[in-house]
Amino acid sequence: MAAHVLRLRIALLFGALRGDRRQVVRSALALVAVVAATATACWALLTLADAETSVVLAVTVLGGAALTLGFALAPLIGAADDPLDPRRFAVLALPRLPLTAVLAVAGLISVPIFALLAISVTAALVWGEHGVTWPAAAASVLLGVLTCTLLARVCMAVASLFLRERRSRELSGLFLLAIVIVVVPVGVFLASLEWSGAVPTQLAEAVAALALTPLGAAWGFPGLLAAGEDSAGLSLFVAVATVGLLALIWIWVVRRLLTTTERPASVRERSGLGWFAVAPGTPGGAVAARSLVYWFRDRRYVVNVLVIPVAAVLTVVPLVVAGVPLEVAALVPVPFAALLLGWLPHNDLAYDSTAVWMHLASGMRGVSDRVGRLVPVLLVGVPLLAIAIPIAVSLHGRWALLPAMVGVCAALFFGGLGLSSVSSVLAPYAVSRPGESPFQQPQRTGSSGALSQGLVMLGAVAVSAPALWCAWIALTVDIDAATPALWAGLSAGLGVLLIGVAAGSMIFSRRGGRLMEFAEST
Repeated sequence: MAAHVLRLRIALLFGALRGDRRQVVRSALALVAVVAATATACWALLTLADAETSVVLAVTVLGGAALTLGFALAPLIGAADDPLDPRRFAVLALPRLPLTAVLAVAGLISVPIFALLAISVTAALVWGEHGVTWPAAAASVLLGVLTCTLLARVCMAVASLFLRERRSRELSGLFLLAIVIVVVPVGVFLASLEWSGAVPTQLAEAVAALALTPLGAAWGFPGLLAAGEDSAGLSLFVAVATVGLLALIWIWVVRRLLTTTERPASVRERSGLGWFAVAPGTPGGAVAARSLVYWFRDRRYVVNVLVIPVAAVLTVVPLVVAGVPLEVAALVPVPFAALLLGWLPHNDLAYDSTAVWMHLASGMRGVSDRVGRLVPVLLVGVPLLAIAIPIAVSLHGRWALLPAMVGVCAALFFGGLGLSSVSSVLAPYAVSRPGESPFQQPQRTGSSGALSQGLVMLGAVAVSAPALWCAWIALTVDIDAATPALWAGLSAGLGVLLIGVAAGSMIFSRRGGRLMEFAEST
């Protein structure tokens, strides 16, 4: 059985050669890219043979942790059909534990694992130059490769069990968006550090902590041994425990797969329900999916979103002209963008035109309407702020101010969303109809539109006043005020958001008739 499964795995590696010409070309290009990236990584590691131990430790732990995380996320994002799915062998009535072991060994025969093995062996050779004994270096290679292999096997099986059988582009896009939210701030932080030929203190502390986690333990304990750190034994224990825990999870997953019905083959959707296939099958999920379609396809929404970064950046010009230092002026655009993002849905209901009747006629609860409409702006605003805040702080040059910036932006953004949830249903005003130019606005006989816009914006600033005050103190007097600014901003913003959603839900349920009159008259 073992020989049969291993032969199957080897055949699958070269199965693309029997496919169509496009598939062969894509496979060849991917293989060339993997080989080139692997060779580059190995060459870069070999250049560290004469570097300081702390530098080699930082590079190997950060790189190894990133590779381990990649083996975990790739099955969740790629939505590829697993050729070694244990359910493929269920009809053979093979013993469960031997099958589990053979499938784990067969998982070692893959191009990504070969590339990982080349990189880890190169890292082991570099550690040998730094005085690490060959058993410790070999143990690092073995534990690192086993961790990545088992993690990929487990995540592939979990994806087949719990994720949708047909992965849409929207769902894959959400996974990639989550990765961007994490990777970009970390990259900005690393790029802003002053290396000066040595590992910065902040990075050294982060590496020491990461070497004691399941992601970096297998790659970090040789470096801790070379540096003479007492935590080397703990790092080795974490690495061994991680492999053991993943092995137990893999055994459970195989048992679960062999005792459940096989799902249809997982392929990437190119057409279908789109966001409606991703959102939960609830009234709020339906509103969120419809709002997402509008936000990404309706020119009126797209223009509003595109204007925000331009307007935010332009705020720097008058400040610099007035003599404000550039490092201080660089902090202004991000809170201004957070304010505009929170203000953006203050009249969201009016953009529905007559489509709002679907919500009212179906007897939808107000909370479903209010929460569903906030999903698009959260999906746009949170990643945008997560990327922009570290960039602004790096331009300022003082990372201790980061908590204050987070608190101020959270108060402005979430507070604005809470007030907008009330304003859009309590005081909607006419806007351009679907299909019309976003710059063409209808004539209005009253001042309710300008009043609601101003109240939402001023209200968001008032909500964030404590966070703004603490942030100003942190900027000019005492940097220790950055932490109070963070908690003041988060508590005020999230509190107003919850209250606003609750109030807007009640108003929506009671003003259904007037909302229909508004939709018909405008």
